[in-house]
Amino acid sequence: MEKEGPYKNERKEVARFMRRLYRQGLTTTSGGNISCRITDDIVVITPSATDKGRMKWNEVGIVNINGENLTPGLKPSIELGMHLLIYRKNKHVSAIVHAHPLFATAFTAMTPGINTSLTAEARAVCGDPAFVPYALMGTSDLAEIVSEYISRSDILLLENHGILAAGSSLLQAFDRLEVLENAAKMTLIVEIKGGARPLSKEQISEIDKLFR
Repeated sequence: MEKEGPYKNERKEVARFMRRLYRQGLTTTSGGNISCRITDDIVVITPSATDKGRMKWNEVGIVNINGENLTPGLKPSIELGMHLLIYRKNKHVSAIVHAHPLFATAFTAMTPGINTSLTAEARAVCGDPAFVPYALMGTSDLAEIVSEYISRSDILLLENHGILAAGSSLLQAFDRLEVLENAAKMTLIVEIKGGARPLSKEQISEIDKLFR
């Protein structure tokens, strides 16, 4: 019988969403990280250097909000500091999904940005993503700047790096990242084909009032 562990259900959910992220082609074997705030003081987060496509619940680490590793046999993600600083500064955030989906990430290395006003779904789910200036991954500099920008938008394009989506639940954060990737694909298709018909200002305002 599989041994029980603390916060097993929450760790299973984090592992399940990471496997889903990999299965959907939204991250690589070694890339990306997911966390979930369980209480004001406890966060569970994916580990470093682990096969994301086969992640098991007991590989997901437990830390407190100050960064103390409560599962010392596991090495938390290199971006642990970024996740924790977001949680400390933004009480509305309960889940974070950070990954490098191909199309959306391509827009972190170019201008203009992703057009989330091509469909009602993209506008409702993603709103206006914020573009975050470059900082080296895994550093306190990145943690500081991301924790500030997340108050402007729940979806961040990290320059020359990847995408970060936050939400009140793992499902909401995952959905935002997945819909953004589809919006990135649509943006490229429309730019190649031409003849774009984005939502009007009135339609955008109507959606924002209803969903955002």
